[in-house]
Amino acid sequence: MPLQLTLEDFMTPEQVHRLKDVARKAAEEALRRGQKAPVRDWAILHVALDAGLRVSEIVNLKVGDLLLEPGHGAIIVRRGKGGKERSVHIGEPLRRHLLEFLEWKKLVGEPTGAEDYLFLSPRGGPLTRQAVWLMFKRYAKKAGLPERFTIHSCRHTYASLLYRASRYNLRLVQKQLGHASIRTTQVYADVLAQDALEAVNGLPQ
Repeated sequence: MPLQLTLEDFMTPEQVHRLKDVARKAAEEALRRGQKAPVRDWAILHVALDAGLRVSEIVNLKVGDLLLEPGHGAIIVRRGKGGKERSVHIGEPLRRHLLEFLEWKKLVGEPTGAEDYLFLSPRGGPLTRQAVWLMFKRYAKKAGLPERFTIHSCRHTYASLLYRASRYNLRLVQKQLGHASIRTTQVYADVLAQDALEAVNGLPQ
């Protein structure tokens, strides 16, 4: 069944900012109190919003999947949909955040070997998709976002914002998201509110 989306599936840039702000402040407070979960949660949300990974891809990330050299940040998704591997380029803010997150993991005694999971549960194992789903709901509520949004909304929102930022480069968005077909990616081009608004406002009066 082809991907079907409407405007309700996308967060606005202002909503993204609010969600990030809530998660970042919770992480900063957790650092002062010596708590772990909010620090991890902010890193997960940042990856979801700025790299567009699927939840299944996030929970399967290993430390060795991060390429964080200066000027060349990327996440290697080795367990993508259909078992396919891809490289997802990331921006400087997320690259720096992940470097800081790795340093924090070392400080709190979490394993940081190449084959160790990046995001751990309280028991020290990988997170479940359900745990990430519930975590997103908590922060979304704190940020005052509509209940319809889920962790997968981060991926849809990333795709729509990247499409605009790349000057409507569908091939780039397809590669970043790991879509097998450009037709799947095309759906994001079809539901961009701002572009439609500009078009209808440009009609003769």
